Order: sequence, then structure tokens, then C-alpha cells
Amino acid sequence: MRKLAPKGIWVASAIAATVTAALVMTANAQPTPAAAPAVSSDDPYAYMEEIEGTRALAFAKAENDRTLPILQGDGRYNDLYGKALAIVTAKDRIPMAAFSGDGTLRNIWQDADHVHGLWRSTTLDSYRTDTPVWDTILDLDALSKAEGKNWVWKGSGCLAPDDHLCLINLSDGGKDAVVVREFDTRTKSFVEGGFSAPDGKQTLGWLDKDTVIITRDWGSEGGVSTLTKSSYPYVSKIWKRGAPLSSAKEIFRGTPDDVSAGAYVLRDVNGKAQALIGYRATSFFESESWLLSTTGGAPVKLPFPPKASMQGLIKGQLVFTLDEDWPAQNLKTGDMAAFDLAALKASPTAAKATLILRPTARQAIQGVSNTHERMLIDLSDNVVSATWVYEFGPKGWTSRKLALPDNSTVGVVSGSDRDERFMVSVTGYLAPTTLWLGDAASGKVSALKASPARFDASNDVVEQFEATSTDGTKIPYFVVRPKTLKYDGTAPTLLYAYGGFQVSQTPGYSGTVGKLWLERGGVYVVANIRGGGEFGPSWHEQGVKANRQRVYDDFTAVSRDLIARKITSPRRLGIMGGSNGGLLMGVQLTQHPELYNAIVIQVPLFDMINYTHIGAGASWVGEYGDPAIPAERAYIEKYSPYQNLRAGQPYPEVYIETSTKDDRVHPAHARKAAAKLKELGYPFYYYENMEGGHAAAANLNETAKRVALEWTYLTRKLMD
Repeated sequence: MRKLAPKGIWVASAIAATVTAALVMTANAQPTPAAAPAVSSDDPYAYMEEIEGTRALAFAKAENDRTLPILQGDGRYNDLYGKALAIVTAKDRIPMAAFSGDGTLRNIWQDADHVHGLWRSTTLDSYRTDTPVWDTILDLDALSKAEGKNWVWKGSGCLAPDDHLCLINLSDGGKDAVVVREFDTRTKSFVEGGFSAPDGKQTLGWLDKDTVIITRDWGSEGGVSTLTKSSYPYVSKIWKRGAPLSSAKEIFRGTPDDVSAGAYVLRDVNGKAQALIGYRATSFFESESWLLSTTGGAPVKLPFPPKASMQGLIKGQLVFTLDEDWPAQNLKTGDMAAFDLAALKASPTAAKATLILRPTARQAIQGVSNTHERMLIDLSDNVVSATWVYEFGPKGWTSRKLALPDNSTVGVVSGSDRDERFMVSVTGYLAPTTLWLGDAASGKVSALKASPARFDASNDVVEQFEATSTDGTKIPYFVVRPKTLKYDGTAPTLLYAYGGFQVSQTPGYSGTVGKLWLERGGVYVVANIRGGGEFGPSWHEQGVKANRQRVYDDFTAVSRDLIARKITSPRRLGIMGGSNGGLLMGVQLTQHPELYNAIVIQVPLFDMINYTHIGAGASWVGEYGDPAIPAERAYIEKYSPYQNLRAGQPYPEVYIETSTKDDRVHPAHARKAAAKLKELGYPFYYYENMEGGHAAAANLNETAKRVALEWTYLTRKLMD
């Protein structure tokens, strides 16, 4: 069951909080259009939307020159930076790896000596040891040096079943746009005369060893762009080995009004192609799926409802999940079900689905993986999770829970398509990540590797509480605190949340949070507010579009609950969020500045009235609504931070960070926020990394710098 495009959309994680992996205790969110973007004529800072415009970059550099000497000049910065760098580059980290079709384990490894990374492989027997022997497949540092690029690994797609021919995705500086090149893992070299696609927003996937499906920007066709209004491609073509890219033949297309469109091959675990699927992402959360023919037959639309996500194929069963009810199949929101693929292809409208799993109101499917003959499901229950093995046989689907540690976050790292082996990670706020090896046939699991502790957690404890939101909904949140905490409101406390795009915030270990905050007496809090996926699709749906204010009310409720419990006070309470969570931070700044003394606003959305024409913003209308529609503009205007910044408010001195190379959430949002705060006379800190993409860091050194800057700021505001 090879992994398919999430929700049928290859950009489904486009605004997910990728930045949070290096920042908080969770595990794990487009190039500038060629034409100048449309801007609001009455916006004095519209020029910030030119991503590398002279005036915009001059502003960013001036603010960097003002901010960095202050934060880096703090006597604690160097210590925080050194500790962060030691953690993110530590060579005794668990080298998370994935099963490959050639029988090896492969991974990308970064450390102080390899900041760009090594793509490498080893055997399972060697991997079991404390000092595995790794064979380097590709050295990204050497490649970057040789080609004068800042190459960032963006993944690979290898041809099943042996996985030796791979399509490598490389980003210059961390942006979402990539160069794609064919690589042979046996010769450890790029294939001479092989497939090579120039920089752009694109996906390439194998049809067979001499043919790929490529979806990218093909330029203007009769004056019409082949990028959608969301700046994603929507025309897919078949490209033959040895032929020029211009010779590729169209096989499927969406429309300019889609978020994106594309095509991919549905393979079984033996690597055999079973179907060619086209998809149209009609919104960020809705899509259509089509059966395609390589011989010229007309596409056949499959009967799935718009909010269905195909998860993969195992034993002839096409597994999918639902984010909406499907009455015709007697299925509910949150269900996992399957079609017999042969029956579906024979008669799409007559095929009957079989229910596999129906989560309860407090459960949610967080991940789906597979071995050769079985399916692995990560299922959360009240924001802690377990992994279950599901098997399809003569009596239908049967399941059993794996015997892994309780009260943790568990997630399958990799399953083997060759046999029943799999690896699963187990983590918690105070428990370093461990890696377990399992056999899906027997259900047996055993500890394989353990990450060393990065901080002293012996003095801390984890608790889960609930706050009551404005409409009475109970909002869970985790508190990681010293055991000896005095409930007098004096504890320096950082509250983190995301609240969007069905992204869940589950317990996870972060050495930097522990070392740079908890070990120094800080309290760390994660709020599971609506908009996320902690309790399935309905938890997300309760916070979209016209209901967006619920997300912000949930966060406010948790903030007030922390204060009411006297865990902290407004003087000692800080908040942090990135991407969609950066928008959350902006709303809290403008709606409830009296509650906080520090706000870290990471790679944010901020100008929600104009967001649809800034970068890839048009793709997120399904989450926020469309400001071009008067009724939707009315509720967006009420919370859009950029439009709601006012003079004479008790705003704390915020810290804003972004990246020039972020082609997902455009740096104009952060720039505009800073410019308007400056115009209104408010003090603030601002840092724009000139590299890094949406993670605001292109390599581990930049990650350590960013983390150290944040914790220096938080120390000054909450601990001093």
C-alpha cells in the first residue's frame, strides 16, 4: 500500500506547521508568480509583496540590523545558541530510516559536519547495532559546494519494486519550488541523459522505468497560465525517456480555478501498477478522482464525495478515509473504509464500500501505513495514541492493538513492502523518543533504539487540563511544569498552538524546548484548540470560515485558564505559533494584548483581506473564506490582524520572524505586520532569514540560530 497524495492533493500540507518540528514538542504545512501580484491600491505597504523587491529587502535588512545586535548581544544568546546547535547536530540522535525496496534502510542525515545532509543506506542487521555502518548514496553538502547552490532535500520518488531509480527533489534555499533529477542508487550518480526537470512547482512520478508523469507550469497557453490562481500546476503530461520535455503528451488537466490538479500511479505492494489516477483539488479540502487511460480513453470519474482521502491499496482493497458523511454508502465523517478495486473499476457507481474503522468522538486517525500484507493505523484517543494492525481476509477486516507504551504519541516511521516488518516511534513531552521494531504478522514489538535525554526531566511533570471556551466547548491542553511549581502566578510560561488545517498537536519530545526552557524553570503548554485534527474532521470543521473566531476564543480560554489556576500571569505568559499559528498569534495580539507579555510570530499569515493574492494564498480559501465575497469578507475583517492593528493599545513587544525564501506563506505578511507596528510607534523585534523556506532555516546552523533568537527573546520578556 504505497502512500498516496494526502486528500488527493499533493499540496495538502502546504500550510502545515512545518516550522514547529524544531521548535516545540511535537513530532511534524510556491515560487512567486511571474506576473506582479494584484495589490490593494490603498495599502501603503503593498510593495512588500514583491518577494525580492529592492524596497522590501531594504526594509528587512534594516530591521535585521536593528534586531540582531540586541538579541545576539544579550549575554545569554551564545549559551543558548551553543546548546541548541549541540542538540540539533548531535550525532547520537536516532537515525530515523525507511525500508527500501532493495532490502536496505535509507535515511537523510544532518549533523555539524553535514549541514545539508547525507542520503545514505545500511542493512537492518547493522542498523540494530550502536554504530551502524552507513553507505553514502548522495552527499548534499558536496553537491551544494560543487554546484554553488544551497541545496535542501525535498524528498525522492523511487521506482518500485527495487527502488534503485529515483526522482530526487532539490530546493535551492528551502523554497517549495524544486529541481527534479533522476538518480541511480546503484551507481550513486545522477543518470546521464536521464529525467531532469528545471526549477518549479512540480511533481514527477514513475509510470514505468522509461516513462514519468509530470505535472508542472508549462507556460502560457493561448494567454492562459498553466498555474492555478493558487499558483500550483494543473496540467499533467506523460514524458518519455530521452525525449525533450517539450514533447511530453497531456494526459489530464484541471482548471485554473482549482487549487491544483495532477496524476499518479496506484501500485500494489509488489510495485505493480493497478490504476492511473487523476485528481482535481477543487478546494484545499475537496477533490475529485478520475480513472485515467494511457491509450487515449476518456477519464472516468470515481464516485467518492469531495472530502474523501485515498490512503492506498492492499490486497486489492482501495482504502480511504472520509471528512464528510457519505449516505449512499452508509458511511460517516471520520470513517475509514475500502472498495474492492476491481469492482470499483468495473462499475464505479455500483461498487459497495466496506467499513474498516469508525472512530469515537474523542478519537482520530492520525496516520495510515502498511507492510506487505497488513495495514497499520495510528489512532489517537483524547490526544494520546496507539498503533493498530488491520488485516483483510475471508471474513473481512480484523484488528489488534500493538503492545506499545501508553500515554504517548506513537507513529509508524516505516513499513516494509517486502515483508511484515515495520518501525514505530514512541515519544512524550518528557520521554525521549524510542524506536521499536515490529512484525505485523505476529504483533510482536521490541525496542530497537533510544534517543539519549537532552535535558534533565526529573524535576518536571506533565498534566492535562481543560478550559471552557466561549460556546461551552471543553478545550484540552497539556502543561509541562516543574514538580515544585508555586501557584502564585510567577512561573514564566510559554503557550503554543496551531489550530488549523486538521493538523494535530500531540505530545512529543523536544530537546531544545527542554534544555532552553524547562530545565531553566519554565512552563511549557500546548493547547489542542479547534481547527486541528485532534478529534477528527469535526474538530477541524468547527473552526473554519465563519466559525474561525472559535479557534481564537479557544486559545483565549486556555490562556485565561492558566492565569486562573495561578500557573502564570499576564506578566509571565508568552505565546508562540507559526504559519497558520502565526495568524493565531496576530489575532491574540490585536484581540487580547492584555493577556501576554511576549508573542513569537513565526512565518505568519497576517493580512487576511489580501491573502488570496499573496503567494499561494488562494489555495486556503477553504480554510478561511474568500475576502472577495462580501459576506465572507465581513467575518474575516473582524479578526484580520493587519487591518486591526490600532494605536494606543497595550501591545507587548512582539518578535516576528520570516524567510525571504518562503514561497508558501509569503514574507510580505510578516513585513507588513512589522511596518505597520513601526508606523504606529510600537517597539518590536524582527528577523528575516534570507534563506530557509517555510521552516525559516535552510540548514541546521540556521535552525540553531533561529531557536536561540526565540529563546533569548522569551528569556528577556518572561524570565527577567
